[in-house]
Amino acid sequence: MLKITAIIAIVIVAVVAGVLAYAATKPDTLRVQRATSIKAPPEKIFALINDFRSWGVWSPYEKKDPAMTRTLSGAASGKGSVYEWDGNGNVGRGRMEIMESSLDKITIKLDFIKPIEGHNTAEFTLEPDGGATRVTWAMYGPSPYIGKLMSVFFSMDRMIGTDFEAGLANLKTATEQ
Repeated sequence: MLKITAIIAIVIVAVVAGVLAYAATKPDTLRVQRATSIKAPPEKIFALINDFRSWGVWSPYEKKDPAMTRTLSGAASGKGSVYEWDGNGNVGRGRMEIMESSLDKITIKLDFIKPIEGHNTAEFTLEPDGGATRVTWAMYGPSPYIGKLMSVFFSMDRMIGTDFEAGLANLKTATEQ
């Protein structure tokens, strides 16, 4: 009986070591990106992204925890505008600050504090495309070891990308009317 227990323990240790080693081979950076075409001028879409007070109209994260606390500071919109949130396990706690704001690109410094600390960049690009605007929502940044380990079991691209797809669909609905 002791021999079987020892074999099981060795197998478990080997599996755990294998998973940890495999996680270490994952990329050092994370990038998630989604895009859509919206039949609205860039100015109309830009106004909803560039002003954190408008994010309730389209951001999928606003709906994940309607009771979360939100604090806006800095500029009213555009560069220097800050949005801090503290919510349930679905949204956690963090801070965003618009670092660059032009009609074709909005760059946001994105800092997650809870449940897992992370520092990324979110970027929205708006490109006129005939009678529509091509809107791309991307998030990129370093992938620390804990992120690599999580990616062994969960597709970060699928998890975050699904939210981006919902947000872009909401932007489309809000601006095509």
